[in-house]
Amino acid sequence: MAIPSPFHEKTSALCTSLKWKEWAGYYAVERYQFNHDQEYFAFRESAGLLDVSPLFKYEIRGKDALKLMNRVLCRDVGRMKDNQVAYSCWTDERGKVLDDGTVARFSPERFRLFSAHPSYYWLLQNAQRLDVEVQDITVQTGALALQGPRSRAILSQLADVDKLRYFHQIQTKVDGFYVVISRTGYTGDLGYELWVEAEHANKLYDAVWAAGKDYNILPAGILALDMVRVEAGFIMVDVDFRSCTYCVTDDQMSTPYEIGLGWTVHMDKGPFIGKAALEKEKRQGSAWSLVGLDISLEELEKLFDARALPLDLPCATWRGVVPLFDSLTNRQVGYATSGVWSPLLKRYIALATVQSRYAKLGTVMKMEALIDTDRRHVSARVVQKPFLDPARKKSVGSDVALVPALV
Repeated sequence: MAIPSPFHEKTSALCTSLKWKEWAGYYAVERYQFNHDQEYFAFRESAGLLDVSPLFKYEIRGKDALKLMNRVLCRDVGRMKDNQVAYSCWTDERGKVLDDGTVARFSPERFRLFSAHPSYYWLLQNAQRLDVEVQDITVQTGALALQGPRSRAILSQLADVDKLRYFHQIQTKVDGFYVVISRTGYTGDLGYELWVEAEHANKLYDAVWAAGKDYNILPAGILALDMVRVEAGFIMVDVDFRSCTYCVTDDQMSTPYEIGLGWTVHMDKGPFIGKAALEKEKRQGSAWSLVGLDISLEELEKLFDARALPLDLPCATWRGVVPLFDSLTNRQVGYATSGVWSPLLKRYIALATVQSRYAKLGTVMKMEALIDTDRRHVSARVVQKPFLDPARKKSVGSDVALVPALV
């Protein structure tokens, strides 16, 4: 049975749809209203407020905290400055991905790690004989994501965030209690995440909500988040890849290079778990690659027309395995895992895993499409990710353009 997050008192009062789902053992709002359209546009045009407390959160402290982080994570956290945040993944000895998430550095002896799956025992196992303490602070910590072009203007009323740079954080006070504010998020837009002790969660929600009342702030749920993260080209564990912990066969596992996270692997640092296997793969090349797809609307519309049906596009992100085929031989060469019609881009987009020789930009494959009861094929072209990349995402200062930059 799911349990309430620290913000449940606030989110449940606003959730008029009564649509909930389970996220890492917590109640999570799927959508607050009759549909999720307004929540999606809040992320892209004003500001959406999302409860992300179900993320697993770990505090790592001690003389060997940096050593543990560099042993476990693929990226070199020794390069990070204090109050910097970084995205990384971590693997087992075979170089197979266990999970991905962000790491925040407070000092060389204090870090926080955030992940979608439990990682506590993996951290403890690798902390043996090190002078370090690992604490699971998930239950004690509430987390809010304030995302969208108005998020800086809203948050500036509560804290000095105008000069807060992308993937950095500050420690400050809001209404007398401490809050960590990081310039991070899962929307690919201007945004922040706020971390607070659970006992102050409701006060923080009220403060942010009051600050956003003149900026069209809206509470947002999982459905809207799933749409914007696909537009941003962000992968999701258990959807676009699987944690090797829960895989039955090797074929179900992925390496960082196969899911587009090779840029987070720093081979020039010291030993880390999986390094030897990843060095070998980097030399030999990867069998699979993660790509972005642009799906042909013209072909899809013709298929619906042939059945005397109106064009039916996915207004919410679908998650699953949709086969992809070579355009000439019709042999399967991969599979799409997340797809959605983007209202802002006016494109049907998807994330997919394909054999690496099909990953070149411009490559056209055939994707399976269900037209009523018939399975057909439509063209899907490999395109650049992210699909949406507004300049304001990394901008500093209060001059934030409200019109998204399309790519």
